[in-house]
Amino acid sequence: KTIDSVRNQIGLDGLEVEHIIIDGASTDGSVDVIKEYESCIVHCQLSISLKWLSEPDNGIYNAMNKGIKIAFNRSEQSPHYLQIINSGDILASPDVCARMAQAVDSNGFPALLYGNMIKKDFVSGRFIGKSRQTEYSLRNYYHSTLNHDCCWIRREAYEQYGLYDETLNVVSDWKWFLMAIGLGKVQPVYVDIDVTIFDASGISETNLALRNQERRKVLESVLPPAILADYDRHAFETTQVD
Repeated sequence: KTIDSVRNQIGLDGLEVEHIIIDGASTDGSVDVIKEYESCIVHCQLSISLKWLSEPDNGIYNAMNKGIKIAFNRSEQSPHYLQIINSGDILASPDVCARMAQAVDSNGFPALLYGNMIKKDFVSGRFIGKSRQTEYSLRNYYHSTLNHDCCWIRREAYEQYGLYDETLNVVSDWKWFLMAIGLGKVQPVYVDIDVTIFDASGISETNLALRNQERRKVLESVLPPAILADYDRHAFETTQVD
């Protein structure tokens, strides 16, 4: 369903779109599925090119970094953006890439453009809610974050702030946003576009204890003690706002 949501995109005339699939040496038939779609994309002459890699990895962020590095090999003649979609998540509509590309252009090619993420329990089919947060500051990253799968991140932002921390299991994207937006100079631009439908049964949603433990570890490593103490004094108030 993830691949289908990408290959069914419309309105991409004039755009170079590349779909990169990183597989962790799966033994469940995933590679056969990828090869099937690869053949269809080639013979149907779709406007989306496909690259894929299947080999053992050291976790989800190692896989993400592999995909980003492959994307970096593209031409640097024009700005290009990366969107990372986890297996199981899908693009919200067939024209979402075209609409996001238009928004990128009309907003002057920002470092980061993001829209809405719809949460869905794919087991029950029940929609859980929609993220539509339009203001971000350091405070947001104590309990919240941006969702990477509804973000278009410009290549230069990764070059400036680095790739994802592979020593973390579930919060490395949260750390990247903390460093780039909360503590850095990236100013995200919000557009009211439903970008992705998120599978709420993933590890970051189901293992909250690990997520909170890793977030605390990151905060203690990157925030000066005085700022961390200030956060701790206002944690209850921040939770209520959240």
